[in-house]
Amino acid sequence: MDTKETFFNYITEGNTTKGDYIPIGSAMLNGETVTGAHVKIPLKTMNRHGLIAGATGTGKTKSLQVLAENLSDKGIPVLLMDIKGDLSGIAQPSPGHPKIDERHEKIGLPFEAKSFPVEVLTLSEQDGVRLRATISEFGPVLLSRILDLSETQSGIVAVIFQYCDDNELPLLDLKDFKKILQYATQEGKKEFTEAYGRISTASTGSILRKIVELEQQGADLFFGETSFEVDDLLRVDDNGRGYINIIRLTDIQDRPKLFSTFMLSLLAEIYSTFPEQGDSDRPELIMFIDEAHLIFDEASKALLNQIESIVKLIRSKGVGLYFVTQNPTDVPEEVLSQLGLKVQHALRAFTAKDRKAIKLTAQNYPDSEYYDTTEVLTSLGIGEALVSALDEKGRPTPLAATMMRAPMSRMDILTDAELNTLLSQSKLTKKYNKDVDRESAYELLNKKIKKAQADEAKEKAKKEQEALKKAEAKKKSRSNSSRRKSTRMNPVVKVLTSATFIRSVFGILTKVLKK
Repeated sequence: MDTKETFFNYITEGNTTKGDYIPIGSAMLNGETVTGAHVKIPLKTMNRHGLIAGATGTGKTKSLQVLAENLSDKGIPVLLMDIKGDLSGIAQPSPGHPKIDERHEKIGLPFEAKSFPVEVLTLSEQDGVRLRATISEFGPVLLSRILDLSETQSGIVAVIFQYCDDNELPLLDLKDFKKILQYATQEGKKEFTEAYGRISTASTGSILRKIVELEQQGADLFFGETSFEVDDLLRVDDNGRGYINIIRLTDIQDRPKLFSTFMLSLLAEIYSTFPEQGDSDRPELIMFIDEAHLIFDEASKALLNQIESIVKLIRSKGVGLYFVTQNPTDVPEEVLSQLGLKVQHALRAFTAKDRKAIKLTAQNYPDSEYYDTTEVLTSLGIGEALVSALDEKGRPTPLAATMMRAPMSRMDILTDAELNTLLSQSKLTKKYNKDVDRESAYELLNKKIKKAQADEAKEKAKKEQEALKKAEAKKKSRSNSSRRKSTRMNPVVKVLTSATFIRSVFGILTKVLKK
């Protein structure tokens, strides 16, 4: 038995699966494709997460596209983070090409051009189904981690949420949260102190500054209503194919905090909402996070810990997370160790640092008697990758340099007209693209403050009126007293007056008698 035949058996036996699977290509030996030595990914283990890595232009996006298409065909919904803006073409069939036919002939798989059911979502003002969440849905713990707050500041946030619960004040958007923070140390200071203890203005000031920082990255568009229901990510079309939900993120590459805020919110909501799947034969949802370093580069330690915890736990909900990035070192070790599928495209060694990174990357793959992994990593061509997956028992499949199959859909973006048609036909656009600003904490607190101010002004006016009445009564009393004094004769005066009168009478009588 020659080496090629031995290798063929080695690959095919190691990729034997009883359940459903996705064939992603055919194994290569010494740079040549071994036709029919198909590399398969069992659906059963696709909730064990994965990594697609490689230098720019080596085919990462096309591998992502291939996996998304085949998952959709199997009835499994997909969520894609489209950072570069080149995935919307999945909604249109591939125009085909002789090179695609040639590639598939080498692989030994038929090529079929087709389109897939697509929903276009957005976090910003771009066209698409609007994704939103309320402050209340985040909760105090998650919000504190997003804002990277201290223990004391996190305690204040917990008190704020408790106050809003106790007083039925909905926390929907950032203006609600800012208003209640201001109220706690100004108009409502006495109320808060009596019920929850004193709140430091220095701490609330620091929290407010971090909220403003988040606002500057566009978070005011994300927080609010109508909240996106994660169950809408699980839709299938009339043909039983899973929807491919594409989030347009081309305008938030310079706003990583918003991206990580959204991602953490989404993962937390999925984890709390989806039921436990147990040992299922297929995942419920697969998420591909392109340019994954945007999450990890700007993340605080608390945020990283939260992401690591969710990555470990969310697979029990039937959800697989696939990180797409240039180098595996972009992903923290704790997360990388949880990734069962690895599709590693070529890496380029331009510097000593690059060569060191390649050696570290090679150590992430099982040993193989057929490959020098470090050497293969630098010699792979476009559309070729080193693949290591998990079989149905959770064991690594044989490491295989793989000629990847081509996407069945268009490897380009939709035109404006195509995008507008897609959005006009979307049921989710009608559901979520309505501006809602119902009465919440901001409006209710303003009413409360105005009422308190009105009551205070009324009480002040009442006191002033009462004081005025007292003053007038006192003045009137003094006036009456003066009048009484003037009409009341002093006894001494009376006596003197009487004596004078008698003398006058006697004087007149005396004059009369003399005459």
